[in-house]
Amino acid sequence: MPDNDSTLTPRGLITAAGLSLREHWRPLVAFHLFFTLLATTLLLPAGASTLTALLGQVGRPVLTGSQLLDTVLSASGLVWLLGAIGFTTLLLSLQQAGMLLVAARPSGYRYRLALDALWSVFRRLPGIVALTLIQVGIQLAIALPLLLLLSALYQWLLGDMESYYITQVKPPALWQFLAAASLPALIWLFSALHAYLRWSLALPSLILEDLGPLAALRRSRALTYRRLRRLALPVGLPLLLILTLPVLASALFDTLATPLLLWLPERVAVLLPAMLGYLTLYALLTLAVTFIGVAVNSLVIGCIYLRLAHRRPRPPAPTPHDHPAWVAWGAELLVLAFAASQAFFVLNSFTLRDDVTITAHRGSSTVAPENTLAAFEQAIDDGADYIELDVRLSADGQVVVAHDDSLQRLVGLDERLSEMTLEAIRAVDVGSWFGDGFVGQGIPTLAEVLQLSRGRIKLYIELKPLGDNAERLADAVLAQLPRQRYDQFVLASLSPAAIRAVERREPTLRTTLFAQFVVRGGLNLGDIDALGLRYNRISEDLADAIHRRGYALHAWTVNGRAQMSRLIDLGVDNIITDRPALLAEVLAERHELSDGELLLLKLRNWLHF
Repeated sequence: MPDNDSTLTPRGLITAAGLSLREHWRPLVAFHLFFTLLATTLLLPAGASTLTALLGQVGRPVLTGSQLLDTVLSASGLVWLLGAIGFTTLLLSLQQAGMLLVAARPSGYRYRLALDALWSVFRRLPGIVALTLIQVGIQLAIALPLLLLLSALYQWLLGDMESYYITQVKPPALWQFLAAASLPALIWLFSALHAYLRWSLALPSLILEDLGPLAALRRSRALTYRRLRRLALPVGLPLLLILTLPVLASALFDTLATPLLLWLPERVAVLLPAMLGYLTLYALLTLAVTFIGVAVNSLVIGCIYLRLAHRRPRPPAPTPHDHPAWVAWGAELLVLAFAASQAFFVLNSFTLRDDVTITAHRGSSTVAPENTLAAFEQAIDDGADYIELDVRLSADGQVVVAHDDSLQRLVGLDERLSEMTLEAIRAVDVGSWFGDGFVGQGIPTLAEVLQLSRGRIKLYIELKPLGDNAERLADAVLAQLPRQRYDQFVLASLSPAAIRAVERREPTLRTTLFAQFVVRGGLNLGDIDALGLRYNRISEDLADAIHRRGYALHAWTVNGRAQMSRLIDLGVDNIITDRPALLAEVLAERHELSDGELLLLKLRNWLHF
């Protein structure tokens, strides 16, 4: 055979593949859609079932990047990932094989061509599966030493650091790890590409010459012998297209379409149809992009094979009389209908939970004056799980319920509670400023709130020490809490001294440390049970880091429906709000949704994390 290397220029091969794509696009589209329909019908439910089993074993739905990474790195997750890689490679091989068969036949009814190619592919399924297993197994064997080396390097340089700290601070050890990993990564990349090029013509040899898997690999090795350098660019460019085109298309779609979701009103009746439309458009884009990538790659490989094995420049052109264009459009609608039904099955195969506690901030403080018995009664009526109240000491050592020491904000008096006796405090009217219906509402004592709440609602008591009285305030509060009802209380404070005082005296009481922000890497917070953060300080990475440390995460003060929904899907454990009725409404709406509908709602928030 004469040397055909002069015909292997990237420009010539891409041009030949483009011409073939233009000539064969209808049967290729029909095959792509029929294949997608079959793959969606058979494999999507199987994938969903195995993923559901994996998530059930892990014990939570995966909705965030950090959770997904943690799950994948588990033993079960790695097995699932390897299976997913194998199935994905097999699907691409089957699609490529079918497109090669379609292009190799010059004429015929396009609908029939597509179905014949589909049947021929599945008739050769055992051989394609064996070939895929051999190629994937070799690539994994090449990658294994690199993965072991990278794992050892990571443990040596970064193993004792929190992932949250690494991503936020980017310590010098991170750059040392990346520098040390670069050379092994390049060696692996060269080895993997060499193997891929060497066996790039195995699939067309198996499909078009009806060879067995091992014979096809030997045939490919013979055809590519001493031509690997010339094949690197023409084979690598379509491979790069398959890998990058979906990423670029997804990024473009995310840039143009995803921000529009933020403009939608926070109503389930609007969000669910909008998310369905969003996912449908994304599915159509994915379908088109996948077709372009796989078709170009298949036809380039086909042209290389024909030039080297049969000295033909490209697949033969079809005859001009077979034009059932409606078949492709009909197939597309059929694929979409089946894909929608399968997506519905997948969405409803997950079990999702929204275990979020409602805490009424100073009671229902948008409906009644804050930290009053009226606000606390309203919080009970609004369905709150906890009342959050602020406690401090009066001049005579009594525990009173008030956020500020000064009376200036609520009453306009230049007096301080810490300098007033309980008798003087009882004379202060803190309800008149809110409205005529609350005239005479006074500053309650902790004892009065304990009596009101008993058997009706739990209390979230924030300690407000002044000066050096943290110890005395903790003692005064603990003296009034019945030990047999400790499970009904959470003690919180912005003061670490107050929290430490509670933990020393009553370690079984649940405690929350409130913080304005978390210093990067500063998550060694002691024996507290929960960390309370302002809602706009909470990110996906921080929430995940806090939970990995074993702390519950409480968010304050959250009053908007959108913020509530976002924090619920971030996995916070407790939301402190001035509007407990609204939060109860949001949760009730979500509880009425099916798991599939709830997942759509969560995806909208997940896109903006």
